[in-house]
Amino acid sequence: MAKKKRGEAHGGHGWFVTFADLMALLLSYFVMLVAFSSPDGAKLKIVAGSVREAFGVQSDARYSGVIESDGLPTRGQMKNKDHVSPDDASNITSPSEKGGRPAGAKLKMDREFALASASLRQALQDMPEINEISKNIMFEETKQGLNLEIIDQNGRSMFADGSKVPYERTRLLLQKLAGPLKATPLRVAIVGHTAAGFVPARSEYDAFDLSADRANVVRQILEREGLPSSHIFSVSGKADSQPLFPDDPTMAANRRVTITLMREDPPLPPNLKP
Repeated sequence: MAKKKRGEAHGGHGWFVTFADLMALLLSYFVMLVAFSSPDGAKLKIVAGSVREAFGVQSDARYSGVIESDGLPTRGQMKNKDHVSPDDASNITSPSEKGGRPAGAKLKMDREFALASASLRQALQDMPEINEISKNIMFEETKQGLNLEIIDQNGRSMFADGSKVPYERTRLLLQKLAGPLKATPLRVAIVGHTAAGFVPARSEYDAFDLSADRANVVRQILEREGLPSSHIFSVSGKADSQPLFPDDPTMAANRRVTITLMREDPPLPPNLKP
């Protein structure tokens, strides 16, 4: 009697059993792909919460780490040991290799800038007399920050002619702007400008003096309204050296005071300072 071939004792060929197992594995694989491609958001949050409770997850990085030597933590080889406050912490475990600023601090600074910018615009919209002076105000965002230009128009100046004394409407405007400016930790730069062709009333007082004096008066009004002196980045006068409209340097709108909300890089942590 002929012997049965190997595999026939199980009712089928050996290759058929292997092929069936392979098909079952592939089917399971594709079922898992479909399941993970469209997860239930609510169930995913529940699972994530369960994992956090089970293992504990620290979301705030403190820029600290231990270097192991021969499998043992060695304090002498620790890096980035300086404490960083939770507000300045980021989701990355260490500063970049290039020595850049922490991402969390940069995001915080960008958020402060956006909030302060929106507050300044809202303060102007809340002024009942905004229609009267709307043509004397212009916003412009640059790499340095947000410029708020208080400019002259033909027939409507913001300062007395050839004087550092602002009109009452200018004073009211600055008092209104002081609120959002002092509510933010961002600093401001104040620059005075004149138009070309300024004729001084006295020989020892030129356009640079006038533009610097107007910028300084703006600073004084803001500080009297509560703006801390630490918020002042700089105060300067540029005369007619930086016209707003270079094609027409004598235009009245070149006479202005620019208040710039500075977009500065966040300060480096002590452990990253050169």
